[in-house]
Amino acid sequence: MSKEIYLTGDRPTGKLHIGHYIGSLKNRVIMQDSGAYDPFVMIADTQAFTDNARNPEKIRQSLTEVALDYLAVGIDPAKTTIFVQSQIKGLFELTEYFMNLVSVARLQRNPTVKSEIAQKGFGEGIPAGFLTYPVSQAADITIFRATKVPVGDDQEPMIEQTRELVRAFNNAYNTDVLVEPAGVFPPKGQGRLPGIDGNAKMSKSLGNGIYISDDADTLVKKVKAMYTDPRHINIADPGHVAGNVVFTYLDIFDPDKQRVQDLKDHYTAGGLGDMKLKKHLIDVMEAEMGPIRARREIFAKDIPAVLSMLAEGSERANAVAEKTMKDVRHAMGVDYFN
Repeated sequence: MSKEIYLTGDRPTGKLHIGHYIGSLKNRVIMQDSGAYDPFVMIADTQAFTDNARNPEKIRQSLTEVALDYLAVGIDPAKTTIFVQSQIKGLFELTEYFMNLVSVARLQRNPTVKSEIAQKGFGEGIPAGFLTYPVSQAADITIFRATKVPVGDDQEPMIEQTRELVRAFNNAYNTDVLVEPAGVFPPKGQGRLPGIDGNAKMSKSLGNGIYISDDADTLVKKVKAMYTDPRHINIADPGHVAGNVVFTYLDIFDPDKQRVQDLKDHYTAGGLGDMKLKKHLIDVMEAEMGPIRARREIFAKDIPAVLSMLAEGSERANAVAEKTMKDVRHAMGVDYFN
């Protein structure tokens, strides 16, 4: 019985933070270890160039950082094909074919792209590559015939756009060569971690994240700086749980849900200080992130081995992609000389 294929990935624009870990990385490892899937995980360097075209060194340095984060959380190159996007030449060809099957207006309506354009402050200077990166993402997914895509909730519009392009391609060329994927999202309520400053989104650009690679002292410092309840001035005062970042993190990281509820009850009744609450969160997070950090440090001692792993994974991925491209070219009738 053939396994389902899953594909997902991340842009190499810096180290990954625990928002990535909760939103997608944990799901990837669970699916990988289930044995039910043939997993592909991509470092999306080509996509990173869409808004970092004049800073290739940032992308190059981040490539190994992202690879180390993958290995640290448990993505296993013996079970998962980890590869680099730019090394898969068929992706550029398939992206170009997809470009002719989607309108500019449709790309401009994509809510994820609209949100990112506003966040980055492009104004009228939106790079064409950035506006069209959902098309590139569709090529990434479909060239491996992925049926499942483990991503965060904010990527659902991208999955829908991919399905639209698959239908457009198959209808245009009277074929079934490409497969419509489905998104695999985190458990409800666990799809996105807020930043430690209370901002709804943790992001590298906002500088409000806790990173997978952060050492224990940095973790402590960042948790102690977390936004809580500004009205909770004295320990005896009743506190508010809603909007309190510490409780948001406890809901996700603390496996003892009754203990979390007891803390919420105590906090809202008064008598529980923010610092005591934060110390508990530090213990809970260190229990999960400490072993991950330790694994990362081991892998970081041999960067040539990490790069060799990426090269081997890219070679395997390229072979799979080329099989799909042969079928794509045949369906379009552009395999002129075969």
